Amino acid sequence: MKKQVLFILFAVVSAISLAQSHEIGLFIGGSNFVGDIGRTNYMYPNRFAGGLIYKYNINPRIALRGTYTYIPVAGADANSESPYNQSQGRSFSNIIHEFAAGAEFNFYSYNISDYKTTYTPYIFTEIAAFNYKSPTDLVSGNTVRLQNNFSYAIPFGVGIKGLLFNNLAIAVEIGARYTFVDDIDYSTSKISNLDFGGNGNDWYAFSGISIVYTFGRPQCYSGLTE
Repeated sequence: MKKQVLFILFAVVSAISLAQSHEIGLFIGGSNFVGDIGRTNYMYPNRFAGGLIYKYNINPRIALRGTYTYIPVAGADANSESPYNQSQGRSFSNIIHEFAAGAEFNFYSYNISDYKTTYTPYIFTEIAAFNYKSPTDLVSGNTVRLQNNFSYAIPFGVGIKGLLFNNLAIAVEIGARYTFVDDIDYSTSKISNLDFGGNGNDWYAFSGISIVYTFGRPQCYSGLTE
């Protein structure tokens, strides 16, 4: 029995090692913010953003991924659809540094070494930690002291990816992030002058293009392609 268990474990590990494929690359695009200031469009890029991405393909349908994203966000009430917000005349800008990890789920079998499976739509979900500036107190007049703060977000979205040439692949992706804070736009109930009366947490989004280089053992999947 012990030999059978060891044989099964060896077979599983061997299959995974043969199937492994790594991808590393960069992405660029645009970001936008949804909160108490400015527009409320979830996909309306207005700042350049970018970052790095790494993927580990478990099989043709699932890939683990890790990302770092530099995400400037900004908003102005002059661009809001709400007449009340337009009358407030507020504006803000902030910079988010996001580290995220999660998974991609491919609609089709994906393997750029096989001409039959070189593209697929996909969805993704992640857990993210991010750094940003948040207000702490009012120093004098309208001068606000800011400090670095960390919080968490849940990114999710959709995309489509495919072979570019040789070992290079390209993807187009859009994704939103739900956060657990409401002060990315400096709105806070701790400071009366900055209490904008919001009743929901902030969101931010990224839309862009990524190019990745695939390396590691050749992809060799058995019985999983369509």
